[in-house]
Amino acid sequence: MKKLMAKKLLIIHYSLLIIILASCSITKQISKQANATLLKDSAVNTGHVGISIYDPETQKYLYNHNATQYFIPASNAKLFTLYAGMKYLGDSLVGLSYQYKGDSIVIEATGDPTFLHADFANQPVFNFLKKQKKIYLAESFVSKDFLGEGWAWDDFKEGYMVQRNSFPIYGNVIKAKWINKDSINISPSFFQVKSGVLEPLKSGFEVIKDFEENQFVFVNGNDKVKTIPFRPDIATLHSLLEDTLKIKIGYDWWVNDEIGEQKIYSQPSDSLFKIMMHRSDNFFAEQTLIMASKRGWNNLADKNETLVLIDTVLKLHLPKLAQRPKWVDGSGLSRYNLFTPQSFVQILHQLKLEFGFTRLQTILPTGGEGTLSSYFKKYAGHIFAKTGTLSNNCALSGYLITKKGKLLIFSILNNNYITGATPIRKAVEKFLGEVIEKY
Repeated sequence: MKKLMAKKLLIIHYSLLIIILASCSITKQISKQANATLLKDSAVNTGHVGISIYDPETQKYLYNHNATQYFIPASNAKLFTLYAGMKYLGDSLVGLSYQYKGDSIVIEATGDPTFLHADFANQPVFNFLKKQKKIYLAESFVSKDFLGEGWAWDDFKEGYMVQRNSFPIYGNVIKAKWINKDSINISPSFFQVKSGVLEPLKSGFEVIKDFEENQFVFVNGNDKVKTIPFRPDIATLHSLLEDTLKIKIGYDWWVNDEIGEQKIYSQPSDSLFKIMMHRSDNFFAEQTLIMASKRGWNNLADKNETLVLIDTVLKLHLPKLAQRPKWVDGSGLSRYNLFTPQSFVQILHQLKLEFGFTRLQTILPTGGEGTLSSYFKKYAGHIFAKTGTLSNNCALSGYLITKKGKLLIFSILNNNYITGATPIRKAVEKFLGEVIEKY
């Protein structure tokens, strides 16, 4: 009996030794590839790079390079936003909360960005509201902070920096299309009367807009079609709702907690998350944090409340992060954000544990899709990842399935390089392609 036990222990020890030696071998090989493909790349080595590769099966890091150092993550911050959204929003988005008051309803905001958004043909909230005779807006529709902390102020006219608020409508943007030298088509049409052509538009336009106002002036330029954010203040929301619903809408600060509130659900949560991750939608990311605040604490997040939500998520749900990030917004637009490669590996591991890899595969883009449309085309189905791009900063974090069927989690963050992002992304693609092929 003792001989049998000794033999079994010997087999176990040998097995563990083989695993350890194999792991060491893989680590050396990946380190060699990283040096040859990434660290010595002429574009990459002009800046700073952090790399972390993790095997969730063995719970071991296969490779780390500056993995505990802090980097500006750009849109990789959306991975933490995704976690908060999946944690708090459930299967379906609450599009509207309401209470009856006699023959009228008082409606309250939830932060849902899908209301009359072009990406969502089915509009349960609109269909409900257009059946009502009298509608009042509750106090919670008032928004305090339209822009995130540390956002670039001079980008306010760009479609990637849509202003956030408690009740988005039409995605908080207008869409302008050049028709001819005298005409621009504006959607929604409500803004047509607030727009004007200042001079002949020979072959396109440029838009002039004051930061505080929602008047759009067009001068000669190169754009044929452009998405332009509008300022989503309470007055604009009120007027847009009246114009769209063709009904008079009043203001009412009345909310009776004893009666409770009823809800209208709008879209499956994953339909929002998929768009957020596939096209790196900054607006959807910011609204995800606002909705999470409403669902978690019945409180709509302005800038300060967003930071309270972030702090709560980190303390309550992610207390074991090896390096606590400086996380200030949902989108990653802020350069105040600071994360480590290992923190992204950890959040990806946590997402997998809590929500399952199968679900994440439907949310994150693979090769040839979304923001990876020009990369990893030959590795579709072998990579599921989130990109991140700001000037002189780019990132890629996600999951790899190697040709041998091994699932790995990785994060590669690049900051302060002096080239464009394209050569950085190509070097990262080559390196990760080698990992997929060899392991």
